[in-house]
Amino acid sequence: MSIDFIVHEAADGVGVVVVEGLKAGTDCTGWIMQEDKTISFKILSDIPIGHKVAMKDFAVGDTVFKYNTDIGKVVAPIKRGEHLHVHNVKTKRW
Repeated sequence: MSIDFIVHEAADGVGVVVVEGLKAGTDCTGWIMQEDKTISFKILSDIPIGHKVAMKDFAVGDTVFKYNTDIGKVVAPIKRGEHLHVHNVKTKRW
């Protein structure tokens, strides 16, 4: 089994893609490091290496956690398996 994305802990809302060219429609597998377990689901949008994939559905206004740290506020709905980036999450700093 190959790993397509990694997650720090199960409470995080995103995983980081660790393979090139993850395409929409791909069944992918992620490794949750802290719990040492794997999860699988279908990717809904193309996601470049190093970018984030949503681990769950997010509504506008939700807070996103990565590495157990608040990384921003959702500004457009995001479904599990979609690309999570600056087009749908903004920092709360300003």
